[in-house]
Amino acid sequence: MQFLSKDHGCEGWRGEMATRIRGFDWSLTELGPFDLWSPALRMATQFLLASPVPLVMLWGRPGYMIYNDAYSLFAGGRHPYLLGSPVEMGWPEVADFNRNVVDTCLAGGTLSYHSKELVLLRNGVPEDVWMDLYYSPVPGDDGSPAGVMAIVVETTAHVLSERAREAAERAHRATSERLQMALNTGAVLGSFVWDIKGGQLSGDERFARTFLYPPGTPLEHLPAEQALAAIHDDDRQRVQAAIDVAIQQHSGYNAEYRLQRADGSYRWVQASGRCDYDAQGAPSRFPGVLIDIHERKIAEDSLLQLTRNLEQRVEQEVRARSEAEEKLRQSQKLEALGGLTGGVAHDFNNVLQVIAGNLHLLGRQQQDNAPIQRRVAAALAAVERGAKLSAQLLAFARRQPLSPGVYNLRRLYDGLGELLLRAMGETVQVRMHTPEQPWSIHVDRNQLENAVLNLALNARDAMGGEGELVISADNVVLGHEFCTGKELSPGDYVRLSVSDDGVGMAPATLAQAFEPFFTTKPDGHGTGLGLSMVFGFVRQSAGHVEICSVEGQGTTVQMYFPRSHAAESVEEVPGAAVMIDGEETILVVEDDEQVRATAAELLEQSGYRVITAENGDVAMRFLLDGLRVDLIFTDVVMPGQVKSADLATWAQARTPPLPVLFASGHTRDIISRNYELAPHQHLLRKPYGPDALTAMVRRVLQAEQD
Repeated sequence: MQFLSKDHGCEGWRGEMATRIRGFDWSLTELGPFDLWSPALRMATQFLLASPVPLVMLWGRPGYMIYNDAYSLFAGGRHPYLLGSPVEMGWPEVADFNRNVVDTCLAGGTLSYHSKELVLLRNGVPEDVWMDLYYSPVPGDDGSPAGVMAIVVETTAHVLSERAREAAERAHRATSERLQMALNTGAVLGSFVWDIKGGQLSGDERFARTFLYPPGTPLEHLPAEQALAAIHDDDRQRVQAAIDVAIQQHSGYNAEYRLQRADGSYRWVQASGRCDYDAQGAPSRFPGVLIDIHERKIAEDSLLQLTRNLEQRVEQEVRARSEAEEKLRQSQKLEALGGLTGGVAHDFNNVLQVIAGNLHLLGRQQQDNAPIQRRVAAALAAVERGAKLSAQLLAFARRQPLSPGVYNLRRLYDGLGELLLRAMGETVQVRMHTPEQPWSIHVDRNQLENAVLNLALNARDAMGGEGELVISADNVVLGHEFCTGKELSPGDYVRLSVSDDGVGMAPATLAQAFEPFFTTKPDGHGTGLGLSMVFGFVRQSAGHVEICSVEGQGTTVQMYFPRSHAAESVEEVPGAAVMIDGEETILVVEDDEQVRATAAELLEQSGYRVITAENGDVAMRFLLDGLRVDLIFTDVVMPGQVKSADLATWAQARTPPLPVLFASGHTRDIISRNYELAPHQHLLRKPYGPDALTAMVRRVLQAEQD
């Protein structure tokens, strides 16, 4: 036989792999040296080398690999190292698969796979590959299976191509379905084809109607000028630019623009298309479709407007929160100052009371000494100024005792009109406005009039004594937005405004306007407590006050008071003069020894019998031991277990009730939580003189007798 010639049957072997097989040291494998190969092995090798398709033979149980030139290309970077290697070592990533192949074929079976998917390392990188594989046993010299012949046909390109084709078909079907749905729903307004070379525009009937072509216009010859003229003037240049870009860059064309309707209004449309090119690459046709997007654009515009409104609201909320935080910080600052000034005023009033009491006693003892009387009068005038200053401090601290009633601002001019005219002078014009039916408010009328007078005097100074002062009242309903950060509840309020056309205030000055002792006036021309007093009074009356001021234009102070639905309070008509002196027994309760001594002496000089106690504990012990008195005259704030309020409660529970007169320069919250006196409570403010003391004592005693 020819393959048993002196060249051992290898004279017909050709190609790279034939050379490599002959030169490989097969003695290192179970196949043995090449010269000693069996005829069956040589014949099978000659067969695979002559095949143009990729063939690999797996010989023996280990599956030593012998392959042809076509398979070496499939092996990639593993060639030529696969030659002579056991198949499980050559392709370790599919070792289990190949072991099954060898075992099956050596047992006489065959295997075949169509487009089998495997992951192989062919150039150091994992690849997804698909192959048609056919495995058959190769007989040895004795006719039993000695190896496996594998035909390997890679189908990766075909599989990927088929998948791409299927994906394209699915996309085409989806596009067709969407287009059909659009056609069915009326979203498509027509299709068009622009013959670029011929310069002709054609379209269907819907396209012609959309662009307002006259009926009967040939659909294959639609004037392009009319199509451009129907586009909104603001959109036309942008549409032409989008067409030019699509042609030049071989890209898709998508443009949204407005088309004029028959009634002159505009609708939003979207034109989509793509340019076709001839064999030379020149643009030839430009087909496209027109879609109605008017409702979507309207919805987008509405959403955009809603977003802008939301952004504005967020910005407003952030700004309002910042303003509220700033007002809270300012309020906390004023609250701290109020606590300090209130405590100072209390101690200051006790000092003034001692001075005033002793001055009055000295004046009574030296009635015929003119120099002494002059000095006493001057000193008492200074005490009065100090008392006024202390009262302003208490007003700012919101700790002044109030006697509120239901008050209608129609009566404001009755109490202030003449006084304002005198205080403002002839060169300041005063105007007052109130609504026809102003709502009532619950305030201390005297303190309200003092607040308005203070604001009017400030306005006069800001106008340099010449200008227009406007005092107005309005019924207003305050909402949540206005009340945020102002410690107010939404509802009905009366706004009392005092406006001038003076020099106004700079922002830095405005920020400090309510602080006590802050003033822009020269030294000696103001205490800086006027606005502070107004602030404290309004806040103590459950209201709100704010200042609006512009440099060079003037200032407006606005006070807001909650509306009261109660009936107006009836003003008391002063009664007949009452007797000042008396002979009743009075229990004086005062922890300050000097104040206690002067008060007792002043009362004794008026004929009263006086018993003193240094605190509430001593006073209560006297009373429980059977002491009978006609009046308890007690300081509000005292040390000890028994407070002045406890004394008053015990006295009011007697039959008949025992009258109590309080004295204090700082009520704090001992008498009441909001510093408002109950109808049965009486308060004498420190510092007081002998006439005020005896008049108040007699008034309280007389009230109890009535």
